Amino acid sequence: MATKKSLSHPGPRSPQATGKASAGWRWQAPRNAWLRTPQAVARPADPEGASVDWLRTLVAKGPARLQPEHLRRRPTSAVQPCLHLIVLDTSGSMRQGGRLAWAKGYAARLIEQAARAGDHVALLCFGGQGVELLLAPGPARTAGTARVRPLGGGGGTPLAAGLAEADRLLRTARRQRGAGAPSCLWLLTDGRTLEQPAAPGAAAHVVVVDFDDPLRPVGRCAAWAARWQAEHRLPEPLSS
Repeated sequence: MATKKSLSHPGPRSPQATGKASAGWRWQAPRNAWLRTPQAVARPADPEGASVDWLRTLVAKGPARLQPEHLRRRPTSAVQPCLHLIVLDTSGSMRQGGRLAWAKGYAARLIEQAARAGDHVALLCFGGQGVELLLAPGPARTAGTARVRPLGGGGGTPLAAGLAEADRLLRTARRQRGAGAPSCLWLLTDGRTLEQPAAPGAAAHVVVVDFDDPLRPVGRCAAWAARWQAEHRLPEPLSS
């Protein structure tokens, strides 16, 4: 019987293990990673599994192993969907080492999971062309991943402008959906900028997904997350 291949993202390889200089290291994202289903995270047995909100559960879990206390459920009564605003760095530095391809895959998986959960999604990009809204806030559809695949990268990193636009979108959505409507901002970046933006104030939860070079990191993503009291996460594959 053929051995199944794991679709999990392999961890960073050390220069000692590979015998190559760190400049030659690349993110080992599989081709068309955003179209594939990463290896599933083991989930506890749950007789009410259909009522579990898996995207919010993954946010609560963070980098830890999934435990029963991480589970977030959807009440049987109608609830407002969570708005997941993805802010994707498409600057020139993200093109190095395959980081942009892996970030695009991560963004596409977020869109797919939001669609399965019945949540809302929005997608902002910032790079050499400025800040661009690719998906306006609204119900998530798996077809939205088509906006991610053709994205290229280049130019500078207008992070502050991107976060300012994200904050504006979230505030507008909150006025439309009500003050208690849940929201999560996902910042996907390598942190390669000298800007020091203020914390996004309109999101109920902020996740900084760190696509920096693990062999020569600058550490800005972790620093921002600490200063913003946000979650700092490495780009491991999301569960199916």
